[in-house]
Amino acid sequence: MDKYLNKELSPKERAADLLSKLDLEEKMAQVVCVFAEPADMLENAVSNGMGQVSTLGFTKCKSMEEAALWQRQLQTMIMEKSRYHIPAIFHMEGICGAYVQGSTAFPSGVNRGATFDPELEERIGSVVSRQEAAYGITQVLAPVLDIARDPRMGRQSEPYGEDPTLAGVMGAAFTRGIQQTQTAGRHPEAVAKHFLGFHSSQGGIHSAAVDSSERQIKEIYAKPFQTAINDAGLRGIMPCYCNVAGLPVHASRQYLTQLLREEMGFDGVVVSDYGATGMVFGVQHVGESMTEAGFMCMEAGMDTELPVTICYGAELKAKFESGEADIAVLDRAVLRVLEAKFRMGIFENPFSLVGEELKKTVLHEEDEDISMRAAQESITLLKNDGVLPLTEKEKKIAIIGPHGGNARYYFGGYTHLSMVESQFAAGNSMAGVGVGGDSASLCMDRVPGTNVQVDETEVFDNILKTLEPDCKNLVEEMKDILPNVNICYAWGYPKAGCDESGFVEALQVAKNADIVILTLGGKNGSGSIATMGEGVDGTNINLPACQDAFIVEVAKLGKPLIGVHFDGRPISSDVADKYLNAIIEAWTPAKYGARAVANILAGKYNPTGKLPVTVARNAGQLPIYYNHLNGSSWHQGMSVGFTEYVDESHLPRYCFGHGLSYTDFTYSDIRISKKEISADEEIDISCMIKNTGAYDGVEVVQLYLQDAFASVTRPVKELHAFKRVPLKVQESKKVVFSIHASQLAFLDSNMKWKIEKGSIHVQIGSSSEDIRLEEDFLISDDRYIDGRTRRLCGKAEIK
Repeated sequence: MDKYLNKELSPKERAADLLSKLDLEEKMAQVVCVFAEPADMLENAVSNGMGQVSTLGFTKCKSMEEAALWQRQLQTMIMEKSRYHIPAIFHMEGICGAYVQGSTAFPSGVNRGATFDPELEERIGSVVSRQEAAYGITQVLAPVLDIARDPRMGRQSEPYGEDPTLAGVMGAAFTRGIQQTQTAGRHPEAVAKHFLGFHSSQGGIHSAAVDSSERQIKEIYAKPFQTAINDAGLRGIMPCYCNVAGLPVHASRQYLTQLLREEMGFDGVVVSDYGATGMVFGVQHVGESMTEAGFMCMEAGMDTELPVTICYGAELKAKFESGEADIAVLDRAVLRVLEAKFRMGIFENPFSLVGEELKKTVLHEEDEDISMRAAQESITLLKNDGVLPLTEKEKKIAIIGPHGGNARYYFGGYTHLSMVESQFAAGNSMAGVGVGGDSASLCMDRVPGTNVQVDETEVFDNILKTLEPDCKNLVEEMKDILPNVNICYAWGYPKAGCDESGFVEALQVAKNADIVILTLGGKNGSGSIATMGEGVDGTNINLPACQDAFIVEVAKLGKPLIGVHFDGRPISSDVADKYLNAIIEAWTPAKYGARAVANILAGKYNPTGKLPVTVARNAGQLPIYYNHLNGSSWHQGMSVGFTEYVDESHLPRYCFGHGLSYTDFTYSDIRISKKEISADEEIDISCMIKNTGAYDGVEVVQLYLQDAFASVTRPVKELHAFKRVPLKVQESKKVVFSIHASQLAFLDSNMKWKIEKGSIHVQIGSSSEDIRLEEDFLISDDRYIDGRTRRLCGKAEIK
């Protein structure tokens, strides 16, 4: 028996043996990909097998069985075309669930960041892993470990937020869920994206250049990836489209080999973002040809080109054949691909499940409960003057706004529903899957005053009815939860622009109500129907003009006003802050979003969400984030100049970690196990939390540390640990955080990782600005360490 067929050997040994048998054409086949198309259309493209198959086309399948049979048909053909019957890796997006009918839809990444709940995030990862693996999909293009500091960027809803510790803990949890779940003999692997600095692009523009320093790249943007590598054994990386330090990351040996593999210890497969290798030459003008750019990418450490062959084609094969290109570069990439295939178990289990076995594996009732829980925990109460929760004494409630009557607004970008919607949009905005262009030139019905396509039509509404037939909107959920209250609805205003034509009807509905609920925000999704999403960036981060205008008008009625915001970026509105009695941030909470919001409005659930981003007052404040350096942002310092803008405050609208509850929590009795620790020691920091209010609730206790004085400028504070603490009325619990000195390591003036002696200031609170307890401890000695070995987050437990 050939070694590669021996399951007792390691994946690396099996891969090395199989690699030694492959000819050049067979090797080249392993580093490329095809879109899932009918088998007869792909026969020539897979003449020597295939490395990967993109399953984006599965969104067109009308049933579970159709998707399953399609995978089996394609995999069978690919293996038959391969001399050694090498199966292809089938990959699929996964941050919000699988793109197959019947799969569970999950809230966006920013929602789940707002939960501060890594245990729940691991369960979500496990569900996604099982559901996708049931269809033979073993590479999940998630989690999104970007650091979201710029809401102009249309993809702010995908990452977990602005903080590298939060993103790392949540991303590692999701990765564990993906990679530790075995299904039908298969072991799926996570692909974290978008390495590195993606959301700090110039102007908040998708794929634009990144100006971040090397220190910021390594200390901030690389940290979530390092956490997933160290704590979850991350096996896949997708680089970002951007130029960083003057070179596209896809073609950067500095980032894909020196940093990622040699410094960070990554040992897995690097796959290109869709079309990114072609962009290196075609957009960023690096390399003298597509082929030269392709070799630069492969040599840098880019193993597989997705989703179709652009740069890893016949011309590159000829260069390997002639010796002009070093064959060792190709062999290295193929070895990594083959090793991944053996790790995944697809040589022995290459095919999708079918029939009852498929249904039993995919359809678990508790999966829907997990999605509901994620939506519920993520809803964040930003403001409340006492109007919430509702008393159930209200006789008539008016709900105004497009999101109140249409549940499609609850599904953000990279959900199955959003991907199907994009197929019917007039224009595409997703990179690598078709032609984009100028939205102003598209032939479509526009929302007045915008370049956004009207999507409140039967075509788009039927998508919801087909994919999520039992998904209810907010009006329907409120009627269910408050059956004795008259719930009235008016559309009122659109998702964007300045159209006020619906004001008269909506104001009349509001006039006759006891309380008014305004649903606010845009449409987080994809293509020309979206107000934000992939490739849909914007300079205005505030509410649309029509929505602000309506708030002003409805406020004249003197009714209690509650705002519920649905979007991929957080609400920011001077008008809303001035006139609304309560503001709820719902983000894009997916199928159960309306139920989650209704539960909070009615007091059936006490809100627990915390902002995973700092909220700017307007785009002029950007970038703004809580862990800025000393002497920066709203810690500028009085000796430098005026402490405010000439026309605005330096302070954010809402701070990182902010989120209100219907109850009150008191913090007390901070204790530190040692006043001084060495560079290799750990310290325990504890406090008591008590629920002193009238409702049972959950408090997210947050621990921040500040290096008081250092040899380089350090952040004013950094999140180092957090814990969700459930408390019944008058109940108290002790929270213990364990912090290792290596968590305080930073890059010194020589760019070496250093634990530096000095005083460390401890802050424990309900948000980054609502600090309840403070203390100090001392690190007694300096020490240089290997950065990959440092602890990246503190441990937390309830005692």
